[in-house]
Amino acid sequence: MLVEPSHPGNVGAAARALKTMGFSRLVLVSPRVADVKNDPEAIAMASGADDVLASAHIVPTLADALSGVQWSVALTARSREYGPPQLPPRAAATQAREHAAHSDIALVFGNERTGLSNEDVERCSALAHIPANPAYSSLNLSQAIQVLAYELRMAYLVDVDAPQGAGSAGVLAASDEIERMYVHLENALIALDFLDPGNPKKLMSRLRRLFARSGLEREEVNIVRGIAKHILLKAKGRDADGQ
Repeated sequence: MLVEPSHPGNVGAAARALKTMGFSRLVLVSPRVADVKNDPEAIAMASGADDVLASAHIVPTLADALSGVQWSVALTARSREYGPPQLPPRAAATQAREHAAHSDIALVFGNERTGLSNEDVERCSALAHIPANPAYSSLNLSQAIQVLAYELRMAYLVDVDAPQGAGSAGVLAASDEIERMYVHLENALIALDFLDPGNPKKLMSRLRRLFARSGLEREEVNIVRGIAKHILLKAKGRDADGQ
């Protein structure tokens, strides 16, 4: 997934990077150039991956792009104080392959100039950072995609017969289900006076990081939402009694 890509050439090069590694699904989140799939520069840079470019799915927001996705990794060029757990690209690719065996996964890349916002990062399950030369760490967007796509391909090729533990855990919750859980939980914490919406500090970011480390299953999300529901009901009853 490319979030707000600015340059058509990078979109075409991204399609090429994916196809060379055996992947074909490209999602564009609010690209800056209208009809980027038919832009001459994008087509030229796709260089034979025209089918991947032409079939790219365009959505308005990252939330739309991650709907139904149960595990995602955001590529970040810098360390973040908050956000999901950070993994090297190879470890991220290994986890992606494991999750892809029984659920939809996504690799999420930001805008060429500003990268991903903190809000976008917090929607993802993990972070990946390419350990480039610290004196010159600038990577073109398509180059970063090529690195992650290569690592994911290698994860599929290496030890393909190793047991993945499928069936030992429940079904992972999708991104949109987790986002609804966070909204429900935040409302419950406000009702408890535990979270001050006027001065939230980093409470929800810390909770997102905590839950991201666990790999939330759908049943676990339902449990948290059930707790939040009963907190809100109790708080409503308390207010009705004038307490």
